[in-house]
Amino acid sequence: MTRKAAAKPKKASSKKAPAKNGKSGWVELRLYVAGQTPKSLAALANLKKICDEHLTGHYKLHVIDLVKTPQLAQGDQILAIPTLVRNLPVPIRKIIGDLSDLEKVLVGLNLRETGIVN
Repeated sequence: MTRKAAAKPKKASSKKAPAKNGKSGWVELRLYVAGQTPKSLAALANLKKICDEHLTGHYKLHVIDLVKTPQLAQGDQILAIPTLVRNLPVPIRKIIGDLSDLEKVLVGLNLRETGIVN
């Protein structure tokens, strides 16, 4: 004698992409720096300005100081600093330098094509 197990109803997924200010999806950024060098500080200041103006409330930023944690450079294959890595949305994008050229940064990270930038 065999028993049939009652089928469990499937739950509908309630996960939705965040939608703030008419934008969808998050941008995840990692800025690799080496201590408090002028280039590292300039890159951080420029990146914060870009994020505040173009990605308000729609990004996650991780600043990684390779002086304190050099082993983290291997994961993203960091060869020069400062380096900005955009992990999300895919594909991964990288920019090396102090991020002072706004147009180059926006195009380099492919933010304009995704419609994320205002």
